[in-house]
Parts: sequence; structure tokens; C-alpha cells
Amino acid sequence: MKSYSFPRELRLLTPSQFSRIFDHPIKAVSDHFTLLAKFNNEQSPRLGLTIAKKKEKTAVGRNRIKRIIRESFRLNQHNLPNIDIVVLARDHIGKADNKQLQRQLNKLWKKIAQRSENSLKK
Repeated sequence: MKSYSFPRELRLLTPSQFSRIFDHPIKAVSDHFTLLAKFNNEQSPRLGLTIAKKKEKTAVGRNRIKRIIRESFRLNQHNLPNIDIVVLARDHIGKADNKQLQRQLNKLWKKIAQRSENSLKK
């Protein structure tokens, strides 16, 4: 049975784990998010979040966005290859409602998985 938990092993935690991804990543972009990805040597995909104060001023807003991203990742992790993903917030993300953000994330998970598979074939 598939586990839909989000344990510590599925998270990017250290600055070195993040910086590795910023060097020649696979990208997927929407109105409110930019996803950067790179293959890892783990048994599963991993997630890192960067929601800048500049993009969403309030802590409540940043936490809401992070919760939505984590939940979406948790539900879609089994459809993703073994990649490390960093999710960056874009301008006006705080004005979007939860459903809008979830819809965009669902499309982006598919897009980043497809682009990762295509980069393997090259």
C-alpha cells in the first residue's frame, strides 16, 4: 500500500541540498509558482520551499502557501520521479485563493515529471 505521509526524508533541509538544484535545473512555471528540479540518488522525490517575504508579506500568508504546497506534494509524490524539487513563490501569490493554487500545483507536478522523463531520454 502507498504511504501518503510526508516524513523528514522527503524534505530538502540543508543549504547545500538547495544550492545543488539551482545549478542547471529542469523548470516549470505558472502564474504563482516556479518549480526547479534535478534528479537525486534517493528512493523518492524530495521537496524544498522558498516563499520570500517580498512575495507574501504576512507570516500567516506564507504559512498558508507552504501548507497548500506540502499537501499537494504529499498527494502527488507517487506520480513523480526521483527528483529534488524547489518551489519558489512568484509575485501576487497572496491574492490567489487555495483552489487556484492547488490547480496550478497539480498541473506543475505533471509538467515537471514529464520534463524530467524527457531530459532522461536526451
